[in-house]
Amino acid sequence: MKILTADYIYTPEGFISDHAVAFTNTIEDIGTKETLEKKYPDAEVIEAEANSVLYPGFINTHVHLEFSANKTSLKYGSFMPWLDTVIEHREDLVGCCDNAMMLHECEEMMKSGITTFGAISSFGNELEVCEKAPQRVVFFNELIGSNAQYADMLYGDFLERVKASQSCEAESFVTPAIAIHSPYSVHPIILQKAVTLAKQKQLPLCAHFLESQAEREWLEHGEGELKGFFEKYFNTSTPVTNIEEFMLAFDTYPTHFTHAVQTTKKELAHLAEKGHSVAHCPRSNRYLGCGRLAIEELHALDIPYSVATDGLSSNDSLNIFDELRAAVMLHHQAPIQLLAKKLLKTVTSDAADILGLNCGRIERGKLADFAVVTLREAPKREEEIALWTVLHTKEVSALYINGEKYV
Repeated sequence: MKILTADYIYTPEGFISDHAVAFTNTIEDIGTKETLEKKYPDAEVIEAEANSVLYPGFINTHVHLEFSANKTSLKYGSFMPWLDTVIEHREDLVGCCDNAMMLHECEEMMKSGITTFGAISSFGNELEVCEKAPQRVVFFNELIGSNAQYADMLYGDFLERVKASQSCEAESFVTPAIAIHSPYSVHPIILQKAVTLAKQKQLPLCAHFLESQAEREWLEHGEGELKGFFEKYFNTSTPVTNIEEFMLAFDTYPTHFTHAVQTTKKELAHLAEKGHSVAHCPRSNRYLGCGRLAIEELHALDIPYSVATDGLSSNDSLNIFDELRAAVMLHHQAPIQLLAKKLLKTVTSDAADILGLNCGRIERGKLADFAVVTLREAPKREEEIALWTVLHTKEVSALYINGEKYV
């Protein structure tokens, strides 16, 4: 048993002061330090630094580790030039990204308090790394393939990757899951098979959705920049699906839709009605010129969302605090104090609920995953702790996963 004290403890309802947490690999109790010491006299007592805030470990729901080698290879500013350079440099980037590089990025994520992340895997190359990583990993095996001629072969490969991730579940912190690449890149027949599989096995499910205006124009009208892309690389000028058909395919199973920048209010209302959620990647959206996700509409419809970094193919770091600060700046219309509080909830309890994990809250029975943030000075007003946390934190002071200290 360990007892960890902090000046403040974060809960989804607010901050509580002068409390401590007693834990093993799960949270056993919460109370004052004196009360817990009397109750657990043999426990190891750990006192955080002055001006400390104890958070549940942060959750990054959407990461592409396989592109961790990218620095200046891919072109930013607009979605289609970026996608062209992904095709051009994909083999080199994936080839350069060895296990050591990906494991390094996992360790870097821990410095910003990330104790859980969702790994989007196109080839399964990251599975060994995710087994070794200290964090909890929701391993999203990605399905891609719009050509009906190769659909069965691609789906067969996808099933083998799903099975591989399932086989390591019992001996690691890996949770197998399913990802759909996008509406324009997955044939409806194998899409429905994958959704059915996720539902049968109760696996977390996510899908890239309406990231760019080019995607919307292609799916609605079969025109625009993606038309030239498909003609050049895939010898086709007709989309395999449309927006409505793609959305309806997920109606029976809650799905985490990534980006959703170009969704209409009507489409968002449908996502809300069917119990879906959204992964919001502010820096990726800005760097690729995709626009701003209207989170105020998510709030109005009560759509749960997470804030995530995406991968280094469209970002400059996997630091969750960098992402939260970007969100504060991007959503300039929102009251800054309320926004900071909401953003912290998106990377803790909301993210845990979305991924179906028993963490993300400091409550009895939850997994003992913690991030300790040390503020630069004592907060003058308790209602501003969330904002000062987001604005001033680059790295956490301490990090615990399953009750063990890693930072």
